[in-house]
Amino acid sequence: MAKGNESGSTIAIAGHPIHPMLVNFPITFLNTALVTDLVYLWTDNPFWAEVSFWAIVAGLVTGCVAALVGTLDFILTPTIRRFMGSWSHFIAGIMVLAIAGSNLVWRWDNPVEAVLPWGLALTGLNVIIVMLAGWMGGKLVFDHNIGVSPPDENHPNGRQ
Repeated sequence: MAKGNESGSTIAIAGHPIHPMLVNFPITFLNTALVTDLVYLWTDNPFWAEVSFWAIVAGLVTGCVAALVGTLDFILTPTIRRFMGSWSHFIAGIMVLAIAGSNLVWRWDNPVEAVLPWGLALTGLNVIIVMLAGWMGGKLVFDHNIGVSPPDENHPNGRQ
């Protein structure tokens, strides 16, 4: 673990990094799009294709917010950039946003007709990249203590 707050997140509330709080939203929305695409294929109900469209919109918007905060942490906290895994996580995050954006553009004119084959393919690929990016982010936290506050000697359990 780095000394002081070198590995802690620069963008934080009361010592809690904001980026890990925010990534839950795009992960949920983009994974939901795959589920609703599959439900559309199963039921042939256009409602589910529309839900997929809006889940992708929500995933892209919340993903951009999480990416902005993550990018600020990446730029403002030099220790983070020292790890190859942080660069890989950064690139995977950009790929997620690019795929989600492509999927949104693909579905823009007709969300129902766009599901097969490319809408579903893009959604499935996005879920795989989201899982990869999440795994890399978890490795940064658990293996390298990135975004983890240093122990507080004055606190009973050593944390702030």
